[in-house]
Amino acid sequence: MSFEDLVVWKRACRLCVNVYLHLKECTDLGFKDQITRSALSIPSNIAEGYERNTNKDAIKFFYYAKGSAGELRTQIYIGMEIGCIHKQTGSSWLEEAQEISMMISGLIKARSA
Repeated sequence: MSFEDLVVWKRACRLCVNVYLHLKECTDLGFKDQITRSALSIPSNIAEGYERNTNKDAIKFFYYAKGSAGELRTQIYIGMEIGCIHKQTGSSWLEEAQEISMMISGLIKARSA
């Protein structure tokens, strides 16, 4: 099994692509850069953690991914308030980011056992 087989990685990639596509025309480059970086960090850290040789290293990167999911949720809330993200889109992303975060917790728990 590889990280590409993980449902959580697939969902995190899909969320990241949605963020990028939705904000393609965003003129607030600082906000756009920050939110796309946090979205990209989630699947990237899942992949990096999965490829690590020790559970300790894997868990460290899974925690980074989980932290990035929290960062992304914060930026989604702010994006909705400043009008860069439509409320309905933002609500959907928030729910998905929360579910991804819970799935990452499951990866951490599995590697901690």
